[in-house]
Order: sequence, then C-alpha cells, then structure tokens
Amino acid sequence: MKASTQSKTPLWLALLLTLAMVVIVRESALVICQWIGIEKAANIVGLVAMFLILIVWRLIKGLPNWITRASNLLLVDSGFAFLPVSAGAGILLFELGDEFWGVMLTMIISTLIPLWALGLLANHWLSGTANTDTKPLTDTQNTANQQTTTSVRDHGSDNSIITDKQK
Repeated sequence: MKASTQSKTPLWLALLLTLAMVVIVRESALVICQWIGIEKAANIVGLVAMFLILIVWRLIKGLPNWITRASNLLLVDSGFAFLPVSAGAGILLFELGDEFWGVMLTMIISTLIPLWALGLLANHWLSGTANTDTKPLTDTQNTANQQTTTSVRDHGSDNSIITDKQK
C-alpha cells in the first residue's frame, strides 16, 4: 500500500470533486440497477461500488490528500442529516405503549453485542495479539516483558535489532 499523495488542491475544489464522485457513482448504480430491474438496490450498489473503487485506488496509487480532507469535512457535519429521522423514531417509540420496553431491550442488546465484538476486534488488530483477557499483569510478568523487549537502533545504513539482554 502506497502512502497518500500530497496535493495543493483548494478545499472548495476538493469538496466539489468528492461530491461529484459520489453523485456519479450513485447515479451510475441507479442506471445499472434500473437496467437490471432492481431500482431499490441502487443505493447499496452505489455504496459498495464506491467502496471497491476507493479500495482499488488506495492499493494501486494511494488516495490523494484532497479526498481525505474533503471526506473528513463532509463526515463531520453528516450527523445532522439523521436528526429528523431520529426525532421521528423517538416520537414513535413512545407510542408503542406496553411494547416499549421489549423494543428498547432489543435495540440495546442488538447495539451492544456488535459494539462489544467490534471492540474485541479493534483490540486484537491494534495490539497485534488475540488476548482478550483484561487481567492486569503481575510484577513478575512486567519484569519478564521488560527484559525481552527489543529496541531498534539505527547504525547509519545498517538497521539491526538488539535485545535488552545483548546490551
């Protein structure tokens, strides 16, 4: 994977290009889905197509900096798009009457289980180990870990790894 390329594209142009990419991919997905006869799947087809395009672009060339800047700016304010839907859903929840607590329990459980699983995966990916045990290390384990840690020293053009025991 290559690093993102640097560009001096102004933010307003980056925003326009990013929005144009989203609209073109979504409308292309709509045309393709209408041609196939599944118009209702156009949004998800466009989403998957955009994801695949960006993954391939990132692997082959590296994403330009302007896409990252524009996407970050657009995503910061995208939460406001869900306010009317959330308000409407909140109003409807209170009209459920006796079924309110069952629906709330289902929503809470169906949210917490994926968040817990995602937390475990993130912990695994970020730490590089599959250990999900949250017990703190004992003093003996800390000492053993400190003795076997490695440090990288730069010796001009020669990079070598030297363990603490060799120092």
